[in-house]
Amino acid sequence: MSVQGLHHVAYRCHDAKETTDFYTKYLDLDFNMALAENYVPSTGEWSPHIHIFFQMGDGSYVAFFELPESDAMTLDQNTPEWVQHLALKVDDMEILERYKQRLVDGGVDVVGPTDHTICQSIYFFDPNGHRVELAVDTATPDLIKTLEGVATSTLDEWSKTKRAPDVHPLHDKAGA
Repeated sequence: MSVQGLHHVAYRCHDAKETTDFYTKYLDLDFNMALAENYVPSTGEWSPHIHIFFQMGDGSYVAFFELPESDAMTLDQNTPEWVQHLALKVDDMEILERYKQRLVDGGVDVVGPTDHTICQSIYFFDPNGHRVELAVDTATPDLIKTLEGVATSTLDEWSKTKRAPDVHPLHDKAGA
């Protein structure tokens, strides 16, 4: 496989400073790059912007663009807010609970932990309206192997019916 991992994922923000404060204060991400330019490097078009980067433990980045001369930022109105989100991995439930408490103490509304069988997650919104998930992997090696084994048949069933299969390992908690 040639793709080695995530370099960065980029979102838009209202205010680069506010976004930096949030991600460093609440999520301990390392703010380590800010690239301010007046022209878009890939297209050459005029668009003053700052591109800020936060490094995660695995070396990948979460990045944001502030675009002061562009129309106001809006989220996709045709997609439920729970669908589009940034999911970040943490090591264990103790760390997940610690982040939840920090967010709640800071006045951030938090949902969860939610048990997805393959992970436990909390959800909240950043100052830009982006939904963020912090997740702890909880799937056993056997469950992962089972899910890998039914991935194609699950997709085929979905493609035909646009419904979840009646029988699936995530619905059978005893098999997990």
